[in-house]
Amino acid sequence: MNFETDIFEVYDKKWALLTAGTMDRFNTMTISWGSMGTLWGKPVATVYVRTSRYTHDFMDDNDYFTVSFYPSEFKKTLGVLGSRSGREIDKMHIPGMTPCAAGESVSFEQAEVTLLCKKLCSQLLDPDHIPADIVNQFYTDDAPHNMFIGEVVDIIRK
Repeated sequence: MNFETDIFEVYDKKWALLTAGTMDRFNTMTISWGSMGTLWGKPVATVYVRTSRYTHDFMDDNDYFTVSFYPSEFKKTLGVLGSRSGREIDKMHIPGMTPCAAGESVSFEQAEVTLLCKKLCSQLLDPDHIPADIVNQFYTDDAPHNMFIGEVVDIIRK
C-alpha cells in the first residue's frame, strides 16, 4: 500500500470524512483532526471523535471505519456534514454524495481516496493529561474526545 499526500494539508485545510457503520445504517462526520503513521508494526490512521457526537456510537459499535478525502469543490458539503448531526439530518442521503460499500464499512463514490481501517484501539483523552491552555480552549464547554486508532487495511482510489 502506498499513500502519498501532505497529511497536514488534507486534514487541516481540505478536511476528510470519517464514516462508520454498514450500508444499511451508518453515519459520517467531517474531521480536521487526524494523523497517520506506524504503530505496532502496522500502518495506522488515528481519528478523534467527541463522545457526544452521533458518529461516536457507530465507531464504538463497528470494527471498521473509513477516512475519505475529497476534491476541493466538496468543501461546502463537508462543512454541512461537519456542522449537522446525523440525529438531525439523514446523512445517508446527502445531495451530491453517493454512499458506497468500502470493504466492511462505507465511503462515498465522490472520494478521491478512502482509507479502510480496522479498529485497533479506542482511548478516551484524559483532560488531566492535556496542557491547561488546550483544555481551556477545547474542553471547558464540550465533551471529551475518544481517540480511535485503526489499521489501514486498504487504500481505495477513485
